Amino acid sequence: MRKGLLETVITGASTRTSHAQVVNELGRAIVAGEFPVGSTLPGDAELAARFKVSRTVLREAMKTLAAKGLIVPRARIGTRVTPRAQWNLFDSDILTWQLAKGVDEAFLLDLSEVRLAFEPHAAALAARFATDADISHMMRLAMAMGDPEHTAETLAMADLKFHLSVLEASRNPFFRTIGSLIEAALVGVFRLSSPARDRGKIDDVAASHIRIVEEIRRRDETGARRAMENVIRVGRERVVDALTERSQPQTQ
Repeated sequence: MRKGLLETVITGASTRTSHAQVVNELGRAIVAGEFPVGSTLPGDAELAARFKVSRTVLREAMKTLAAKGLIVPRARIGTRVTPRAQWNLFDSDILTWQLAKGVDEAFLLDLSEVRLAFEPHAAALAARFATDADISHMMRLAMAMGDPEHTAETLAMADLKFHLSVLEASRNPFFRTIGSLIEAALVGVFRLSSPARDRGKIDDVAASHIRIVEEIRRRDETGARRAMENVIRVGRERVVDALTERSQPQTQ
């Protein structure tokens, strides 16, 4: 089973197949700008030698990158890197490569805006459609976020499990596809600033997520929407504060 984006970042694990290696290294190079938008990639022979793989493996990897929108083959011209607007930014690999390039405020704020567009409505739908079993499951996950023994890594994983459970409880299968965006946002928070680094904040995090479940249990769609919005906005403010602090000159 393919590891999720957050687990991959936390554990540092990566897929070992030749195909995956080529996709990962070439995709990362494209996103990082080593091969700029509009440029033509080296020929098959050069790339096959660079990655020490057969041309068959290379061509399959190129098909994968083309499916992600990163490249397009042109007859008699070669394979070109496409404009960023054509990239599938929902793709978990592209998000991983973007995070490897380095998180910045614009990227993380863009992610939070997408979350605000989807997750509050998912919470409202959960208030309408969630079963008692769904609600009990979400409550257990929310309460687990209050464990004082959490590390930044375990808290991030607990946070992800909770938000994915809300998407599932919405009963809208399309919402599940934005799970990679939530993971990317949590990776950004995990790398910059985690409530687990301040034990006093863990209870606040758990309480804000419990509030979402309480509103869902009451079947209050507006309340569930607002509670989810609050959680996302607080996370965004934490990221902005961390980036601001990082950019300030250090005093001796």
